[in-house]
Amino acid sequence: MLLEREAAINTFNNALAESKRAGKVLLLGAEAGMGKTTLLEHMREISKDAYTVYWSGCDPLFTPRPFAPIHDFARQFAPELFPVLNSNDKTAKTASQIILAFFNRLEKFDKPTLLIIEDVHWADNATLDMLQYIVRRISVVPCLLCLSYRVDEVTIEHPFSTVINLVPSAHARRVELTPLSLESVKSLAKGKHSDPEKLHEISSGNPFFISEILATDQQLNKDVPSSVRDAVGARLNSLNNDEKSLLTTLCFIPYSIPLVLIKHLFPQDNQNSLASCLSRKFLNTDIDDEFRFNHELSRLAILSTVPIHIQKQTHANILLAIEALKLTDNLAWLVHHAELALDHVKVLEYAPEAAMQAAKLGAHKEAASYYSKAIKYIEYADSELAAKLYESWAYEAGLTIQTDTSVIDARRTAITLYRALGRKEKVAENLRNLSRLYWYQGQSERAEQLANQAISEFEKLPASSELAMAYSMRSQLDMLNDRTQNAIFWGQKALAIEKQFANPLVRAHALTNVGSALVMHGDASGEALLQESLEVSIENGIHEEAARVYTNYSDYCVRFKLLDKAEEMTTQGIQFDIAHELDAWTYYLVGLQAQLRLEQGRLVNAETIAKGVKSLKNQTVLMQLPSLIVLAKTQLRMGVDECVDNLQEALKNANAINEYQYLVPIHFAFIERAWLFDSPNSVAEHIDLISKIANEVLNTWQIGELITWHKRLGLKIISEEQQQTLYLRAAKPYQLEFDGEFVSAAEHWYSLSMPYHAALAYMQIDESDKFMQKAIDLLEPISAHAALKKLRKLANHRGLHESLSKAKRGPYSKTRQHPAQLTSKEQYVLRLLVTGASNQEIATTMSRSQRTIENHVSSILNKLSVNNRIEVMLRVQNEPWLAD
Repeated sequence: MLLEREAAINTFNNALAESKRAGKVLLLGAEAGMGKTTLLEHMREISKDAYTVYWSGCDPLFTPRPFAPIHDFARQFAPELFPVLNSNDKTAKTASQIILAFFNRLEKFDKPTLLIIEDVHWADNATLDMLQYIVRRISVVPCLLCLSYRVDEVTIEHPFSTVINLVPSAHARRVELTPLSLESVKSLAKGKHSDPEKLHEISSGNPFFISEILATDQQLNKDVPSSVRDAVGARLNSLNNDEKSLLTTLCFIPYSIPLVLIKHLFPQDNQNSLASCLSRKFLNTDIDDEFRFNHELSRLAILSTVPIHIQKQTHANILLAIEALKLTDNLAWLVHHAELALDHVKVLEYAPEAAMQAAKLGAHKEAASYYSKAIKYIEYADSELAAKLYESWAYEAGLTIQTDTSVIDARRTAITLYRALGRKEKVAENLRNLSRLYWYQGQSERAEQLANQAISEFEKLPASSELAMAYSMRSQLDMLNDRTQNAIFWGQKALAIEKQFANPLVRAHALTNVGSALVMHGDASGEALLQESLEVSIENGIHEEAARVYTNYSDYCVRFKLLDKAEEMTTQGIQFDIAHELDAWTYYLVGLQAQLRLEQGRLVNAETIAKGVKSLKNQTVLMQLPSLIVLAKTQLRMGVDECVDNLQEALKNANAINEYQYLVPIHFAFIERAWLFDSPNSVAEHIDLISKIANEVLNTWQIGELITWHKRLGLKIISEEQQQTLYLRAAKPYQLEFDGEFVSAAEHWYSLSMPYHAALAYMQIDESDKFMQKAIDLLEPISAHAALKKLRKLANHRGLHESLSKAKRGPYSKTRQHPAQLTSKEQYVLRLLVTGASNQEIATTMSRSQRTIENHVSSILNKLSVNNRIEVMLRVQNEPWLAD
């Protein structure tokens, strides 16, 4: 009997019905004992005729098995996944390939499906990564994915909270079970307990607590047990010795227990004891003859009654039984029992093996956890093993946590041990990795020192891929610090060695460094190298390197005003990053797309995108900064008051990161503001700073901007000699304006699809209402209100204001305002499309023909530069402002 669960059942039924059209996620949360499993069993029973039901769960192991639920699902409906999951198999795949293979299997469900994963608060990180991938794409999977979890365990810091936040709101349904009321407790206690009010008080309305207390079958005149532990203990005392022994052994096993293991632990006749524990609802079983406790609270309550010294010996006995039965495929079990048995020999044997298996599957957090377990017994390891453990833990931890001092210390310890062992190649390899750790911490000088030391050590050894990677690391550091020739030198050395020792990662990494160094220096020959790196990366599945190419290539195209190519690269890059779950790269690139919109004069679009990125949670300052700078500059040109706060915040963050690629644009923004608001005396420090780095750092476009603002503001900060020197290196439209060829400059800007810059050139022409009107015609459609205000002030000063068109009022076309330039009808179709609605359903909703809707959908696909509905949904989920 399910009391007070009608609303939960209705929500569940509605979600099941909705999932026939577009997949849904049902988040079932409650405190322990509230009846999550009972509700799920009820829903399985009432839906099994109309839906296919698959069920899995997560175990409370200290370090769970990577992809544990997929192992269960493979057994139930996808045996072809077993080779993919087996890290010892030649067909074993990386985590991303496993997730993709599983998702592809889900897409092939041929009837409505209910997919249940219980206790996700215990999920391994690989499973959580899988869920992040699936929930973002749930709308295209024909199923209801139900995830149950304990709300009191899933705090904001819990990794599952990230999964919850990623579920698209349109496809999320939530159920939270609450305690039973006094009336329901009275109903349950009727005829079984004399004091339901006290029962309600003690249990706080928790159904499990109530059932345990009532199950003690106490006389009405006895006191109610003071806690659930007492209630479970009272039930346990009602069993015979064989039944007690069975349960007090099995409570040490927090995973599904194979029948063969129970028989080994209890070789005498155990059928009666097992049957009794099942009938009394201590245990339950499944069709595979695997057993587990009916409720985790029961297992923990029994476990808490066992003395510590017996716990240690029992774990040792279970470990020996698993080994004897050769149930060693699941290394998580072995490590769990070895650790709790305090068996250092077995921990040092099994934990590194489990770590390597997890790493092969891409479960790097689990790998780091396993290595840390082995390191607890480092005093029992020989020097070779100890060095390997420190090195391996540092690598895995460095992929999954911030590179704090513990990771650096582990690398340094490994270096010391390898030096003592005379392992020069390992010393050099760890020095290179240590260099990267310091670079991540922002200690560039120390990073370069270590990179040079790694190269020195490698050069004492025969040439290898490791030496090539050390050279490429050196190249990357130089490229990031605008040392172009050094970056090219080291990158080419890496490529030369890579020809002898083929390694796709080394080749792609070095090509990206050299190509980026060339193009950022204005040498277009680097484009071919970036394109080659992209091809190598995609062909070999080196996803992060491909993302780096898309980002650097897009950045270059925007900086050098190759706006058509920038449009192509940002769009392709965003699609690639979204498809491969590279969120950090995605939003950085979206920030560059906002900068592209700013250059194109699409100010409303730029503001929408930049605001969207700025509002996203869990971003670093670095990830947000490109968008913040664009937002500040866009609002400056639009005359939005909050631009001042955003300018100050962007300057503060750029100073903190202290890289010229961020400092230069924000200082230029302050200079532009001084011109727009006629305060030239406020910009001396900004122009002075940029002038000091002009020769070494600025590209031709930035040099042109420097001398142009200097002239527009009538400043004397730069000498005429320096101005002339910089003029010779400036981009063509800036040279034209500097020479007074304002019309030619404006036409040049317009040919580059940069109307704002064209308008500013026209504004420099004195005594001509014709060109002032042209500037107005360019500025009004893009909402550049600050520049318009400046223009009309200039016109009034020149006596031209009477002949100019009057200022327009009201908003501009919504088509112009949408980031992808969708029409209002296309925006409405898009909002329906992302709910999973078919063309026919959209046509019915909008009272239009299906052919009309097909045309709208085709136009949406084209404007979003995507191939199908799935990609549309992914873009909207990552860029929600597209459907606003």
